[in-house]
Amino acid sequence: MTENLTKNDFLEKVFNFEDNKDWNYNGDQPAIIDFWASWCGPCKAVAPVLEDISKEYAGKVHVYKVNTEEEQEVAAAFGVRSIPSLLFVPMDGKPQMAVGALPAESFKKAISDIFKIPAPDQAN
Repeated sequence: MTENLTKNDFLEKVFNFEDNKDWNYNGDQPAIIDFWASWCGPCKAVAPVLEDISKEYAGKVHVYKVNTEEEQEVAAAFGVRSIPSLLFVPMDGKPQMAVGALPAESFKKAISDIFKIPAPDQAN
């Protein structure tokens, strides 16, 4: 299940950009953060894909959503200029940003490549 984050949620669960200059992820498992807006057509297209990813990788990957209209400060902190922007946050190392509505296969490849988590249907 995807989870909408407010600025306070983001500071607590992902990264406190107000107190820290250097990246330090606060989460307990890797995360995908979808920066979106209600008027964005491609954002609406990627939403069900992210819901499926959140179910398929439940307990392995957090899937968060940040509404860029409501949480402009969070979007600005990450230099989000176009949406959807998707931030892939590994447990170790720097997050990586992708822009645009990605298909499910691209998410699975990124989860495998960046997070080192095999797709559930390949984990045997």
